[in-house]
Amino acid sequence: MRDCILHGRVVIKTIVLAALFALSAVGAFAADGPVENPLTESPSWEELRGDLVGDVALQDGAGLFTVDAPYRAFDAATVPVSIVQTDEDAVITQMDIVIDENPAPLAAEMVFGPAMSPLKFEMRVRVNTYSNVRVIAHTEQGSYMQGRFVKASGGCSAPATKDPEAALVGMGQMRLKPIAADLPAAGHRREAQIMIRHPNYSGFQRDQITHLFMNAHFIDRLEVYQGDDMLFTIEGGISISENPVFRFEYTDNGAPALRVRAKDTEGNVFENLLDKGTSS
Repeated sequence: MRDCILHGRVVIKTIVLAALFALSAVGAFAADGPVENPLTESPSWEELRGDLVGDVALQDGAGLFTVDAPYRAFDAATVPVSIVQTDEDAVITQMDIVIDENPAPLAAEMVFGPAMSPLKFEMRVRVNTYSNVRVIAHTEQGSYMQGRFVKASGGCSAPATKDPEAALVGMGQMRLKPIAADLPAAGHRREAQIMIRHPNYSGFQRDQITHLFMNAHFIDRLEVYQGDDMLFTIEGGISISENPVFRFEYTDNGAPALRVRAKDTEGNVFENLLDKGTSS
């Protein structure tokens, strides 16, 4: 059922190869989420809730983590969503991001390894129309929800930044940007940003020359390890932005590199070892 929600309302057409992007950074983590755009009443969420969480009680996540997302998005196709854990005694093992009004509301399902705790994580999503952006965090003590209401329009149908032929160049290329990486390695918290070249076509965009819809083609599985230890995995869909960017903190285990594996809906697999290096 969750797969139906993830891919629901997405019209999968014939296949088009894709990807290339400007390697742009996500903003720094916010200490506190804004107060001007809390979650609002949503009939769409009432319809989705049963399929997404079933009978699981969702507690107020205000004491566990904050969510920062703009009240009015500058670019509906690349809306930053930042999650910062405030209760460092808890362990967030899984997290779902839901965008109520998107064609495929379940944007991402994430699993976190121990080194990601306490959680600081940021990514960019598409928001198709004015919508709640919900973050549902799962712990051994239960499940918690927080979120923001975002004013945005057209994120899922926004034109790709490159034409299909140009998008073939460099698809799957990855880059790791260490941040403040001059600390001693093992046992210390580090911050990093992973960027992947991929158009993540939503199936709602039109070719700017033919004006035909472009085929849905996106990264649906991402795995990030340091050495043999899993940092996080993501099951994603069309609501994750073109050229995905993920910024996060983790506890360094001393491994010299992060191992990243991405798979897309066309069966392409991209793997890379990204040297942790030093900050530039």
